[in-house]
Parts: sequence; C-alpha cells; structure tokens
Amino acid sequence: MPLKARSSRFTKEGKCSKDEKYIFCTCESRVNVLEISTGKIVHSVQHDDQEDITSFALSFDDEMLVTASRALLLKQWDWREAQCTRSWRAIHTVPVASMTFDSTSTLLATGGCDGTIKLWDVLKQYCTHNLKGSSGVVHLVQFHPDISKLQLFSSSLDCGIRLWDLRSSQCVCVLQSHYSAVTSLSFTPDGDTMVSSGRDKICTVWDLKTRKATRTVPVYETVEGVVLLPDDEDLSDIGVTSKNLHFITAGSKGVLRVWEASTARCVYAQTLNSTLAAVSEKEEEKDDDNDHCSLTYLLLLPASSRLATVTADHNIVLYQLPALTTQQQFVGYNDEVLDVKFLGKGDSHIVVATNSCQLKVFELLTNSCQILYGHTDTVLSLDVFKKGFVFASCAKDRSVRVWQMDSDSGRVHCVAHGSNHANAVGSITCSRMKASFVVSGSQDCTLKVWDLPADLSTTGGDLHHLTPRATEKAHDKDVNSVAVSPNDKLLASGSQDRTAKLWSLEAAGRVGMLGVFRGHRRGVWAVCFSPIDQVLATSSADGAAKLWGLQDFSCLKTFEGHDASVLKVIFVSRGTQLLTSGSDGLVKLWTIKTNECVKTLDAHQDKVWGLHGSRKDDKMVTGSADSNITLWMDVTEVELAEEQAKQEDQILKQQELSNLLHEKKYLKALGLAISLDQPRTVLTVIKAIRQVQDSHKLLEKTVLKLRVDQKESLLRYCAVWNTNARNCQDAQAVLQVLLTHLPPEELLQYQGARTHLEGLIPYTERHMQRIGNLLQASMFLNYMWQKMRVAGAPSSMNRDEEMDTTPLAQPFLMIDKEKGMGSGGEKRDADDSDGEQDEDPNDAVKEDEDDEEVSASNKASTNTGSVENGASPQTDGNHHCESEQSSEEEDPEEVNVMKCLPVPTALKCQTFAS
Repeated sequence: MPLKARSSRFTKEGKCSKDEKYIFCTCESRVNVLEISTGKIVHSVQHDDQEDITSFALSFDDEMLVTASRALLLKQWDWREAQCTRSWRAIHTVPVASMTFDSTSTLLATGGCDGTIKLWDVLKQYCTHNLKGSSGVVHLVQFHPDISKLQLFSSSLDCGIRLWDLRSSQCVCVLQSHYSAVTSLSFTPDGDTMVSSGRDKICTVWDLKTRKATRTVPVYETVEGVVLLPDDEDLSDIGVTSKNLHFITAGSKGVLRVWEASTARCVYAQTLNSTLAAVSEKEEEKDDDNDHCSLTYLLLLPASSRLATVTADHNIVLYQLPALTTQQQFVGYNDEVLDVKFLGKGDSHIVVATNSCQLKVFELLTNSCQILYGHTDTVLSLDVFKKGFVFASCAKDRSVRVWQMDSDSGRVHCVAHGSNHANAVGSITCSRMKASFVVSGSQDCTLKVWDLPADLSTTGGDLHHLTPRATEKAHDKDVNSVAVSPNDKLLASGSQDRTAKLWSLEAAGRVGMLGVFRGHRRGVWAVCFSPIDQVLATSSADGAAKLWGLQDFSCLKTFEGHDASVLKVIFVSRGTQLLTSGSDGLVKLWTIKTNECVKTLDAHQDKVWGLHGSRKDDKMVTGSADSNITLWMDVTEVELAEEQAKQEDQILKQQELSNLLHEKKYLKALGLAISLDQPRTVLTVIKAIRQVQDSHKLLEKTVLKLRVDQKESLLRYCAVWNTNARNCQDAQAVLQVLLTHLPPEELLQYQGARTHLEGLIPYTERHMQRIGNLLQASMFLNYMWQKMRVAGAPSSMNRDEEMDTTPLAQPFLMIDKEKGMGSGGEKRDADDSDGEQDEDPNDAVKEDEDDEEVSASNKASTNTGSVENGASPQTDGNHHCESEQSSEEEDPEEVNVMKCLPVPTALKCQTFAS
C-alpha cells in the first residue's frame, strides 16, 4: 500500500502568477506553489536555516521569487527549479515585513520592522534607496502603476499613507484618513485614483492629482482587502449598473461586498446559507468579528475574471465574476484531523472532521473543498451509509446531523438534525442495509437510536428534526465507539470502562443487551463487525486489538504490535485482514489467520484518529493529529502481476542464455548474463569460454567487445569471484584481459574501480602464496620420488644408475617380482583400486597369473636414461634398448602390462595437500 497523495498546510499570504495557473503561499519556512487546476503543491522553496519566511514577492514577469526570513537574509529563487540563484544580507536591522516589485521587474522595495524602506536593483544587484521617516513597522509598500512617475506608497503604524518620490528619495506627502492600520491599496488603470482600506472599518477614495480624499466609505467591518472592479465588463449580476467607480471589500464578516464609490452605497453582498448564517449570528453574539469566517486577503485575477480570498483558517476560495459564484476552494490547514470517511460515487470524495465545528468535503481529483457549516462545536465522529451519498456527524454541541450529497453537482447540504444527549456525542454509526437509522454514543454513557425519515429531501431550507426511538444507559464511562452489524440486527459499543458490549436492535423501542466482552486492560477505543464472520474486532488503549466470538463472547485472537493506544480498527480484504491505527502514528496490516503483522505504514507523526476503507476495498484513507490526510492504494495485485511478469522474463532470458551457450555465441551470452545482474550466471559463461580450444584468445576477444557499463559490472564480479579459491582462476583470467588491454586511466573511471582493485590485491596475494606453497610441496614429492630405492633392488647396483634426478614427467609404479605374488600383491591391488578408480581390473588378473620375475630396478633403468652419472645419451640409449630387448625375450606380454601402470592418483593428491 504505497502513499498516493497527502494534504498538508499552507498559510494566508498569497501571490498569483501572471498566467494565473499558480498561487504562491507562505507556510512557516517555506513558500509553496499551488497549481490551481489540480490543487496540488507542485513546487516548494525553503531557506536552509529553517527560519520562518516573513515576506516574499513575485516579479511581474514570473521569473523571480524573492523571500525574506527572520535571519535577515534575502534570497532570489528560480521557483520552477526550486533553486536559490542569489542571496544577500538585508541592510535592515530587524526582519522585513513587506516587499513588492515594480511593473518592470527591476526594482524591489522592502519595508522593515525598523521603520526604513530599502529599494534594490535586482538586475545590477545593489541598493538604490534607503528611505527613512516611517514610524514603526512598515507593513505595506506598493509602487505607483505608472512606473515613469517613480513613486512609492507605504504605510506603517502611524496609520498614514506616505508617498515617496524616488528621484529625490524624499517623502512628498502623508495621506491622512485612517485611524487604524491601512491594509491594502488599489489603483485605477490610469493611476489617478486610489482606494485604501483599513481596520478602522472605512475605505477612502483618493485623488492622486490633488493628493486629497474625495470620499470616505463606511463599511462597518474590519477590511483586509479592497479591489477595484473593471469598468469594461458587464457586472450587473452584482449590482453594478453604472460606469461609476466600484470596488469590492473583504473583511471580518466573511463575505464579499460591492460598493459604489460616488454614493458610498453597498450595491451587492454575498449571502450566507442558513446554517452558516445561524453560526455567524451566534459568533457575533460572542464577538464583534467572526474569527473563523473572516477574510484576511483579497486578490484579483484579471485574465480569468476571478477573485481569490484567504480566510482566517487558511482556506483559499476562488470566486468567478460576474456573479461571484464559488469556483474552487482549497483548505490550507486542517488542524487536528479527528475522523475521515470516503464519500460519493466511486469514493470520489472524502469528508473530514477536524478540530473545528466545520466539516470539509474534498474532491480527490482536484483537491477542491466544500466547507460545511452547521455544528457549533468541534465535530468528533463521522459515518457514511452504504450508497455513499448520505453521511452522519456528531459533535461536542450534543447534536447529530445527517448530510446528503447531490449525485450530479457534488454539493453537500444538511437534511436532518437531532439534539437530545446531555453531553458531547463522541461516536456515531449508520445502518448498513439502507438509510433507515443512526446510532450515537455519548459521554453521558448512553446510546440513542435515531430513525430517519423515508424521504430525506428538504424544501425551503427546512431540516428534518430527529427524535430518538430508543435510549439505553450502556456503560459506566464515556462511550467511545459504536458499530452496527451488516444485517442491522446487532449493535456493538466500546467504552472507557474497558468493556465492549453487544446489543440487539430487533426489539421495538428498546435496545437489549446480549453480552459483554471483557479482556482489555484499558478503555476500548473502537469496535467493528466482520463483514463475513460472526466476529467482532476491538482496539484499546492497552496497545492491543482483539477478535471476539459473538456466540460465546470469548477472545479468539489478540494482535499486539503498537507501542501505544490502538485508536481504530477495520476489516479489509473481505474480512481476512485487519487494519489498525495507533497513537504512535503507525498503521499496521494484520493477517487474521496467522496473527502476523504483514505491513507497517509510517506516514504520520502523531495520533492517527481517522481510518477508513473504500467500498471496493482497493484503497484507504488516514487522518492524523499532525494535520495530514493520506490516501493509500492497495497494489497487491499489481505487485503480483509485476513479479509474475518478471519471473516469466527471467525464464525466457535463462532459456535464451542456454541457447546462446549451446550455439557458442559467447559474446551475446555474456552480455545477457550481465544484463540479468547474475554474477553466478556470468561465471558460468566465463567457465564455458575457458573450456574451449584457444580459450585465452576467445576470452580476450569476448571481453573487449563488451560495453563500458558491462565491463564495470564484470570488474565488480571479479572482485567477488576472487575471494573464492575455486573461482579465482576465472577471475584472474578476466582481470588479465582487462589490465592488459585497458589503460589505467580508463579503468579508474569505472564506477567503484578503486574499491574493487583494492579488494583484489590481498586475495590475489593470498592465492599466489597458496600456489607457491603447493609448488614447493610438489617439488619435494618429485625429489623424494627420484631418491627412493624400491625394496628388493640389488645392493651392488650403482646408485647413480639406479635413479634419475630429472623432473618426473610420467612416473610409473614398478613391481618387484622377486618378492612373489603373495600378500604383497594383494596389498598392491588394494592400493591401486583406491588410488585409481578407472584402472582396468584385467590388468591385475594378468599380474596374478604371471610367474616370471622381472627386476624393478632394471625396468626403471630401461625407461629413463641416467644423466647424473655422466654417461652419454648414446650409451643410455643402447642400454635401454638392450635391457628392453632382453625383457621382451623373457615375456613380452608382461612388459606391455607393466608399462601401463600409472602412479596412483590418491598418492599424488595426498602429497599435494601436505
């Protein structure tokens, strides 16, 4: 199950690329590049020092991205390659709070927390201006749209808007109108009119020719962004009916509003849905500003006629003009994910409960999100009905809600609501066969069964009101989990009182208890029915998951492997495996039959609260307290198919290799064996080459025709073969070819050549030492053989005539016939049979039947001439002929027999070993 995708955090400041395909967002020490079409972060740049980024700016030509960090460093990036092209020290003594490029992408203005403004020529790489005079943090800098005027606007804590003339580096004037921080500036295309917004709940229209305010527009909310509407489009859908100046504001009320500058009148305001409006009213009772709904940033995308807004909880929402309809929504920060479920046709969406009163529905294909308002406190648990279009939620506000997704548009809305618990509702489950009821478990220790209406459709925004048909005091402590059996007849509950209980749902108006599952040492976090067996799975804070039989309530199996609480457990693979998630951030896959953990998935850094499998059982989703949502795909069948295809390919290649060896096409065979990366197979080919006639030239010809990468592999294999005495000769033969025909410079360029050559040296020296010792031992044997005198030889014979000291080429074993054929003959036969297994037994029979005596010493002297006694070769030759002739006269058959007796092989091997 590899990781397919994950959702992570980005925060509120944003810029858009010129082609409007990407949005740039800061996230602590990173700037993330979000692709609008897919909702995925395609690039990310980060400072090496891990310092938080305080401000960033994107040039108008989209070529340069400049970031400022708390370490007082400015970095210029090639953001498409995520590479830093230049970095320099900001002259500011404290971090940079704001920055912007001019329209030519040449000048960069930075406003610091020290009250100064620096201007940089990013092409020539030097500081051009140092503007002083602002009081406090300069949180806003912006160039005049007409760059020929060389004017810069800035605002700081004194709430004034300063106009700087860059030719003289002087502050020309201070525009005073606001009594709180100025948040944004917007200019008309001709640059003669400017609109400013502030947190003092007003917007001011300025005439830049006279540098005076022409209109003050009270907007009755803290304004964070203002954008002038284009005058060449038909915007009648949002109340723009004249050619007068109109602008849009975004602020604490969480809605976009359109204002006419000349009359200071709001001509259009977005409407909230009923549930969101109810939530907003309650929030406004507590505070003047609705924090979680407020808008903190507003950006115009002129090419596509869209508006981008950023909410206080780090969501990015794209609206399409002229109707200001919601086009896309991206969630940048999930906080702690408490539950997650698949939703929609083909599990195309997921619904997420985070540490907030809102629900988030993500479309997996585009990462676009819907935010569902309805609960007034943190949503704790979710469950989905069988068809996937209806789901239920419960929250700390003591209520349960039922939601329905439109199968065509994908929009989700609330259809039913119930509130009857006395405390927070921590768990909820849906009926399995059809959408007929839901069961909730609460911290008030009770279970409630809620019947759903047959028709969940709503008209006029009215919600169905749910009332519980049954309420049962189920446990002594909080109910953590509830689950309904596949046939809708049984209910299981798990509690902090360390027990799980089984209930019957068949009785009308009540819930009957059938039994108790006892065995966990800590509270039970989750319960789940098997889809195929009468088995219940539970997970507990004691770090174990257990399987229980529904007939006798006994524990069938225990799965231990997590280091902390096991928070969720579900059945997968048609009930043959379990998936568990824990507080240790791990997800484990268990095979029920063997009690074995076959896979551990590590993708989270905190508690994994959410775990759910798709209806097709081919993927799962996890949500964690680390704010990440991870989607996993089951690739078991794919891996099996790949493994099978790999094995088939290996078999075909092995057969092809055998055919090449049979056809003696050694070059292709060696190349194929190296491509298979099988050193043993390569060694087999090398051995086959060395067994043919003229093997050295053939090996040399074959090795030198290999490619460079194949020679590198061959050198690596030789280093391994050389460590074994059996294969060292083959390795040395290949090394001889490589070292003889390749220059050292080329060899040293091979990958790992130095390491391989250093490994070859000590083993080669060891092999040379072993061969030298063997050669010495063989010379000693030769010497002993030449100096030995066969027992029974005449003592009067000259020792020089008796033995030959020349190297023994083909030694023979001689028989002393004077001793007869008694026990000595039997012993010789035994020795011959041990030493030479292939000796013809007829030879021994002929020797037993032979009665003539032949002198072994004379026989030896007839085979080799004496060089040591100084006799001439001619004399030795005559002596050899005479002796041989006399012997043939006595018994020619016996002489022929004795010439065919070689020295026993066992004797030679034993001597070499010594």
